[in-house]
Parts: sequence; structure tokens; C-alpha cells
Amino acid sequence: MTSTERITTGGRTVEIGRPEKVLFPDDGVTKGDLAGYYRAVARRMLPHLRGRPLMLERHPDGIDGSGFMQKDVPDHFPDWVHRVELPKQDGTVTYAVCDDTASLLYLVDQACTTPHRFLSRADRPDHPDRLVFDLDPPPASGRGDPDGRDFTVVRETALRLRGLLDELELPSLVMSTGSRGLHVIVPLDRRAAFDDVRAFARGVAELLAARHPDELTTEARKQARRGRLYLDTQRNAYAQTAVAPYAVRALPGAPVAAPLSWEDVEDPDLTAQPWHLSAVDRLLKADPWRGAPRGRSLAAARRRLAELAQDSSRP
Repeated sequence: MTSTERITTGGRTVEIGRPEKVLFPDDGVTKGDLAGYYRAVARRMLPHLRGRPLMLERHPDGIDGSGFMQKDVPDHFPDWVHRVELPKQDGTVTYAVCDDTASLLYLVDQACTTPHRFLSRADRPDHPDRLVFDLDPPPASGRGDPDGRDFTVVRETALRLRGLLDELELPSLVMSTGSRGLHVIVPLDRRAAFDDVRAFARGVAELLAARHPDELTTEARKQARRGRLYLDTQRNAYAQTAVAPYAVRALPGAPVAAPLSWEDVEDPDLTAQPWHLSAVDRLLKADPWRGAPRGRSLAAARRRLAELAQDSSRP
């Protein structure tokens, strides 16, 4: 007989089927544990999900099984889980939108370990309100890390990127991805379309790489990077996603993608996975993004970037 846990929130009762099902075998984390975590972080997490199309990372057989990424909402999802239908090259996709705690818990029942969010909202999907730089350690960094996952270069690059964004008079936020790296995020006012935002991000990355050519690169081809950290701006495109803040990653230890303060990044002891599901009480004690800056226009920053690029090209 299959067991069920019923959780009532916001006037809805969500059933978590087989809450004893172990999803993280090395850690003994069950579907019920995952539901408890997402219920605990919902108030902090939902502002980063509301109104955004989601791609769902699902692991019905646990993280050691064959998981999959899901865009289209299945027919069996209840009507109260919001949806948005958006165009794609050969048709449309109907994405889930998580606007409340009940919807978040329903996704857990569907063995969604990790929601990945659009950088834009459903009402203006071509105009992002987030610009993201994705920083992962280069393979074989050569700094004494046999797995090539030395985090020092990621941390230092994030700080350099923040400095350049300061020069451009743009505010920035930073978060751990819960996997290998950091995301540096610039809040936007949604005036610019994705193509313009990506071009700007590429320009920032090229200038930073020009300032530190031995350590950083914008080369998309892995063989051309030669051990340098790749400044990845490719997520800044329509229908691309980034892991949501407070999402649990489908990795041993159940690490969490978590907002950080810049003081955290300045700490040389910071690791790639500073937060885990088991530490949810400590995670929620402080909010590094409280009072986050409003979205900014890129117009003035684009002019400043052109001036800085011109200055850097002079002998």
C-alpha cells in the first residue's frame, strides 16, 4: 500500500506520494525531506519564481537514476498550477509557472528536485529582468586541484567582474550554483531585448578577458580555452534558463543554489557548495539579497563600456 503525506498550505492540500522514497541515496534524503525543505524556503524562494516559466529537472528514480529535463507541462498537472504557452521554432511550449507554495510542493511530488527559471517573466518573455554571467572553474586548472575544480579562480573572477560592473555603474548580485561555480547577476529594467542584453554581456566579458588574458577567455570552444576560465554569457537568450535561488541540486550531499553576499565571496575559504539541504535553518537566518537593487537600464552602461573598451585598445 502506497503511503501519502498531505500538506495544507494557502488553502490547498498537496499530496506527496511515497514520501519515504529515497531520492539522494548517499545521504538518505527522501522525497518527504525534499518537500520539507521547499516548504521551509518557500517564502524566500517564491519571489524568484513567480511569473517565470520553469524547466523542471525531475528524478523519479532518485539522483542515481535516469533523470530528465521537462519543459511541457503534462496533462495530469492540476489546473491550479499556473501555465504559460510560449512560442518555439516549430510550435509552442506550455511551461509551468510556480506562483505559490502549493505549486512548489506539487513539483516535489512529481520528483522535481531542481526548478530552473527563465531570466524573463512570462508577460514579456523576450525582455529579461536578469543578466547572468556563469562562472565555472576551468578543467585542469593546474593549481593543485586534481579534479580541476579549484574554486579560487572562480571566486577571484567574480570579484573582478563585480569591479568592472561597478565601473559601469551597474549593481550586481552573486549566488552559488550549488554545483561547481557562481552566477553573477545584474538586475535589469526589462527595456532591452535578449539579443541586446547578450551582446552587452559579451562585451563586458570580452573586456574583462582582455584585462586578464592569461586567466580568462570568451572562447566557446573548449580546446581554445587552454585552461582559462570561460566567461559564459550564453544563458542570456530567449528560453534559456538558470538554476533558481534556493533550488536543491541533484548531486550527492543535496547542495543548494544559494544567494551570497560579496563579503562571502571575498572569503578565501568559500567553497563551491557552501550550503546544503540539511542546513536549511542556518541558510534562512540571513538574507544576503535583502534590499536588492531595482532593475537598471543598460543604456548608460553600454556607453561606458564602449569608452572603456576603446581606452583598453589604445597602446
